[in-house]
Amino acid sequence: MENLNDNLNETKRQTVGCLQRFSKSIKAVVIAFLVLLLLIPMFMIENLISERERTQKDAMAEVGQKWSLAQTVTGPYINLEYPITYEENGITKVSKGNVFLFPDELSVDGQLNTEILRRGIYKVNVYKSELLIKGYFSSEELRKSNVDRNLLEYNKAAICLNLTDMRGLSEQVSIRLNDSVYVFESGMDERGIDNMGVHAIIDLSALKGDKKLPYEMRIKLKGSQSISFTPLGKVTKVNLKGNWNSPSFDGNYLPEKREITGKDFSAQWKVLNLNRNYSQVVVKDKNDSISDIKNSNFGVNLKMPVDQYQQSTRSIKYAVLIVLLTFTVIFFTEIMGKARIHALQYLLVGLALILFYSLQLSMSEHIGFNMAYLVASILTIALVGGYMLGVVKKQKSAFTMVGLLGILYTYVFILIQLETYALLAGSLGLFVILATVMYFSKKIDWFNE
Repeated sequence: MENLNDNLNETKRQTVGCLQRFSKSIKAVVIAFLVLLLLIPMFMIENLISERERTQKDAMAEVGQKWSLAQTVTGPYINLEYPITYEENGITKVSKGNVFLFPDELSVDGQLNTEILRRGIYKVNVYKSELLIKGYFSSEELRKSNVDRNLLEYNKAAICLNLTDMRGLSEQVSIRLNDSVYVFESGMDERGIDNMGVHAIIDLSALKGDKKLPYEMRIKLKGSQSISFTPLGKVTKVNLKGNWNSPSFDGNYLPEKREITGKDFSAQWKVLNLNRNYSQVVVKDKNDSISDIKNSNFGVNLKMPVDQYQQSTRSIKYAVLIVLLTFTVIFFTEIMGKARIHALQYLLVGLALILFYSLQLSMSEHIGFNMAYLVASILTIALVGGYMLGVVKKQKSAFTMVGLLGILYTYVFILIQLETYALLAGSLGLFVILATVMYFSKKIDWFNE
């Protein structure tokens, strides 16, 4: 009986000795498990950021629906009907076709007056614009095309203008063509490049000759977010000015000249017919040409200066790094300082680090990303530093944690601001961090208590 008890005691001592010998490794495995566990609230906050971003887009879309959507101005251009003959079941049939004649010169001078509307906590930028559009048409391109000019119905021609959202029109639209003024009717009557817009039926018998037809029109147009133009002219010139200090020039063509100040901007584009993939005369049944026209737009996007959701998404991608390094420092502090820190205390510190991103997101919607990041960082660093001071009872360890988190949050903030060099700075930073961890880890005796 005594031998049995001695054997049990010896086995117990060996088990305890083995656990003590590998206690550091076991603690490292527990910490790794806690990091994986913290991925759950991390993903929840990442989904929350995406949800708030969708809510913002819905709010912007709702304001746009009530004010007017982003506008694309296509035109003016001339639509000429002509008969199309085709065979069907051995019977010759005739249907109506459409030929689009684009202007030789298209010049647009525009002034944008922007203002900010609110939908709850979200801001939406809208604008009112005054556009002067002028140039001239000629029949030269019709002569160059394969269209039989004798079949064209000049007396039933239509002058067309496509817009994205008709609610943006503030006044009646008319055009001075040659010496006559024509008032546009709503809708396209299936005679346009797109179905949304206005048109006017006119007699263009003058196009049978070589006479040029000058035109001029003024439009007062509302919209939101952006305004774009389609380069229909043989030479298209657009000159835009607006009271917005952070424009983004979008589309297939960048402006030749631009000037951006702290209050406004101005930009000038010049696009030749050689720069695009369609001619001055287009037959509507050629769908490839219509697609090329719709994809040739250019213009300006009046974007908001800060997108806090995009920056929040970028910042949370570094959350695992911050949690892992913080746990590593706590672990080294526990071993080198002969302190005892429970796994639950690790978990509480990790939750505080994850809560940082929720604080940052909620505050950024009201005070901007940069200020929200600063406030959330200070609160999180103070919370974790104070908690560590209460746990290990050593000021040096607590100040080390405060310094580490301060460096990490500053490093991540710099990475978020960088664009071109973000990958390079991130890779170099991670290399330095790994080298530091490797340096301190070699000072630990992993196989003794």
